[in-house]
Amino acid sequence: MNIPFVSFLPMEKELDKELRNAFDRVLKSSWYIEGNEDKKFESEFALYCGAKYCVGVGNGLDALMLILKALEIGEGDEVIVPSNTYIATALAVTYVGATPIFVEPRIDTFNINPELIEKSITSKTKAIMPVHLYGQACEMDQILGIANKYNLKVIEDCAQAHGATYKGQKVGTFGIAAGFSFYPGKNLGALGDAGAVVTNDRKLAEKVRALGNYGSDYKYHHIYKGNNSRLDELQAAFLSVKLVHLERMNEERRRIANRYLTEISNDKIILPTIADHMCPVWHIFGIRCNDRDRLEGYLNEMGIGTNKHYPIPIHLQECYRNLGLKKGVLPLAEEISSTELSLPMYYGMSVEEIDYVIRTINGFA
Repeated sequence: MNIPFVSFLPMEKELDKELRNAFDRVLKSSWYIEGNEDKKFESEFALYCGAKYCVGVGNGLDALMLILKALEIGEGDEVIVPSNTYIATALAVTYVGATPIFVEPRIDTFNINPELIEKSITSKTKAIMPVHLYGQACEMDQILGIANKYNLKVIEDCAQAHGATYKGQKVGTFGIAAGFSFYPGKNLGALGDAGAVVTNDRKLAEKVRALGNYGSDYKYHHIYKGNNSRLDELQAAFLSVKLVHLERMNEERRRIANRYLTEISNDKIILPTIADHMCPVWHIFGIRCNDRDRLEGYLNEMGIGTNKHYPIPIHLQECYRNLGLKKGVLPLAEEISSTELSLPMYYGMSVEEIDYVIRTINGFA
């Protein structure tokens, strides 16, 4: 049996007619930027998240960067980010001229450890950027408590957590603003690059919108040195189609994850932990194994696709050599990078495919 790490085919087959109708509607309108489709999706996604405002942008990285710019965080400032995350989180901080300060994760949930944040705060710290990694929310009560104590902004990176909740509240509504990615592989994915900023702050939403539109509040009037980062009509139309089905498809991911959690039984495999008060959406189902590379080879030989999130931690990437962080400085991020392996997780996996993944992993010796 061959099982890919991810497949869009089951979802695309199911939504084919709706997606084609959306394409035809946009094509017929002859309006491709900042039109009714964008307004419709922004309204629907804000409502879905439980927020007042949503601003569509070009991608998830831009979403985070535009929030930072709108908050006037820049040169000489520091932003706390997890040491274990995709590089986009750190790049957003770098792009505005600030410095990312890495804080280690809880190794059982992969998310930033709130108990380690406070000791990394300095007079230069302006914000904390928790990442709801792999689709599980961070421990927001503790993070918000620290932020309030030191008068820091909380900017949520929700790129992998569309619909995830903490104490029944959807991510993206805890901090001053949140950045979402709609990269095709995400739980809510476009058919290309796309992203959004969600916030309850009207002035911040207006500033983000202007910054993403060349710094313009109306045509040819530029109040900021902005960027070109807007959600186009076609992607907005596709996202509106898929948003209707997101909760149902997230529930399917939870079903698959529950089977993995309860039926994978191999003392060489370390399963992820769900922290208290969390309802994850399982963008990634990451396990750990001290013999990760051999496990990966074994699964691939048996026809099971895998991935590694992420094989080189950010502080050891060539582009961040300037931070001077040597190997061993962030040992938990390094341990995760050398032991994490992501299993197939996507809407439409059959019972037989899930059975095969579990059976094969349990047979790894």
